[in-house]
Amino acid sequence: MLSEKSRPVIEQTIGVVAERIPFITPEFYRSMFEARPDLLDGMFSRSNQKNGTQAQALAGSIAMFASWLLSHPDSYPDELLSRVAHKHASLGVLPEHYPIVHEHLFGAIARDLGDAVTPEVAAAWDEVYWLMADALIKIEEGLYAGRANTVVFAPFRVAAKERTGTTTTAITLEPADDTPMTPAVAGQYVTVQVRMPDGVEQPRQFTLVPGPEGARRIAVRLDERGEVTPVLHHDVQVGDVLRVSNPYGDVVLPEGEGPLVLASAGIGVTPMLAFLDRLVREESRREVLVLHADRSLATWPLRELHELLVAELPAARLETWMETPGEGDHHGFMDLTGVPIPADARMVLCGPLPFMRAARSAAIAQGVPGRNIAYEILGPDQWMLHDEAREAVAA
Repeated sequence: MLSEKSRPVIEQTIGVVAERIPFITPEFYRSMFEARPDLLDGMFSRSNQKNGTQAQALAGSIAMFASWLLSHPDSYPDELLSRVAHKHASLGVLPEHYPIVHEHLFGAIARDLGDAVTPEVAAAWDEVYWLMADALIKIEEGLYAGRANTVVFAPFRVAAKERTGTTTTAITLEPADDTPMTPAVAGQYVTVQVRMPDGVEQPRQFTLVPGPEGARRIAVRLDERGEVTPVLHHDVQVGDVLRVSNPYGDVVLPEGEGPLVLASAGIGVTPMLAFLDRLVREESRREVLVLHADRSLATWPLRELHELLVAELPAARLETWMETPGEGDHHGFMDLTGVPIPADARMVLCGPLPFMRAARSAAIAQGVPGRNIAYEILGPDQWMLHDEAREAVAA
C-alpha cells in the first residue's frame, strides 16, 4: 500500500514521469549494461534492447503499477505482476538483481528530469519501485519453490529437428542429465539459452507444443533479422546441448465446461496446440471454436497436428483465414464480424499485436466480456490488456 506521504507526490508527478519513461528507460539500460555487461550474457535479450520492446514493456509496467496504486489503494495489479514474475523466473531473476535495476533506473530518472526530482519526488517513486519489487520477489520465490529442481537452466540435448511449414522448425529436446523435469501446464513456455557466434548466450522464450513423453518440444519460426532463431534453424544440430529453463507462464487453458474460442495467427498457434492436446487427452466434449490466420497453408506451423487435434474433439470446429487467394475458409486477415461467438465464451488470443487487438475488439462487440479474453504475447508484453488495468493507466 502506498503511504499517505507519497500518494500526493505520485499523483502530481505521474503524468510527467509516465510521459518521460519511454525516454528514461533506454538511458537506464545503457547505463546498466555499461556497468554490468554480464547481464547481457544469458539474461537480457540484445534483440529486444535494439528494437526497444523491452524498454517499452518496462515503461508500461511501471506506469501501470503506479496508476493502480492510486486508483486501487487496497490491492495490487495481480495480472501484471504475475505476467512479469513468470517471465523473470524463466530467466533466473533473483532478489539481488533488483538493487542493480534500482540504482541505474533512478540514476536515469534523475538525469532526465533534473531539478524536478526533488528529495520528496525521489522518495515517493523509490517507494513505488520497492513496493513493486517486493511483490515480484515474493511471487518469484513461490514460482521457484514450486519447481521440481533448484536450477534455473538444465542441459537438454537436441533429439530431433523437423521442418513444419516453410519458416518453422520443430525441435525436440531431451534431458542431458538427471535434473528432475518440472511438469508443464498446457500453454506454458520455456526459456532456451543459445550461444551466439560471439560466444554470448542469448535467451528466448518458446511455448511448449505437444511432443514425446519426457521431452520438451518447441516450434521456432525463422526471423532472418533476429539473433536467436537463425542459429536454431541453421547452426544447432541434432546431438547439440542447449540450456533450457523450467516451464513458466500464466496463460493456461481456461477451466470449466463452457464454450472456448482459441484464436491464433502464425506462430501464435503454439499455445493453442497445447490446449487442444490437453482437451484431447481429457476426452473433452467442450464446445471449441478454433480460429487461425496465416499467410498460406504452406507457412502454417504444425498444420497437420493442428487439424488432427481439432478432428479428435467431437465438439470442436476449425475456421481459417489465409492471405493466399484460394486457400483456407476465408481470404485475407482474420475478420470475426461474421463469426458468431457465444457471449459466455472464454477466449484465448495469440499472435501479432494488431491481430489480437482486432480479434478482441470484434469479440467484445459481440458481447464477450473483456475479462473473459486472455492473451499470450510473443516477446516483452507491451499490451496491458485487462480492462481494469487499462482503466488504471488511464486514471
